[in-house]
Amino acid sequence: MTNETHASEAQQGPLRRIIGALLGILHTRIELLGIELAEEKDRLLAALFVGLAAMLFATMALIAFTFLIAAAFWDTYRWQALAILCGVYLLIAIVCGLVARRKMLVAPMVFHATLTELEKDRELFKH
Repeated sequence: MTNETHASEAQQGPLRRIIGALLGILHTRIELLGIELAEEKDRLLAALFVGLAAMLFATMALIAFTFLIAAAFWDTYRWQALAILCGVYLLIAIVCGLVARRKMLVAPMVFHATLTELEKDRELFKH
């Protein structure tokens, strides 16, 4: 019985070490994922804040510019001037939409470092 107990403990030793190592690797990867998630959140919040501020001031400038053009052409070509401004604004909106779409399509992978490390781990355990 003593030999069987020692044999079972000897088999559990390497198994425990392997399980411990796997849990350690998993813990490290989860920490990396958390760090990347926090960095991505900070980056997105900063971009959102700056983008909203830019949109606010651009809208204010656009309204002031439209009133300026309307006042300048009020007696002669006010409708034509306003129609041209509407066309220009529409063209700018379309271009901005296309640029935003392209940026979303070519955006880098969010958790690239985590996925790279997990791929390395998978390759390590394959061999």
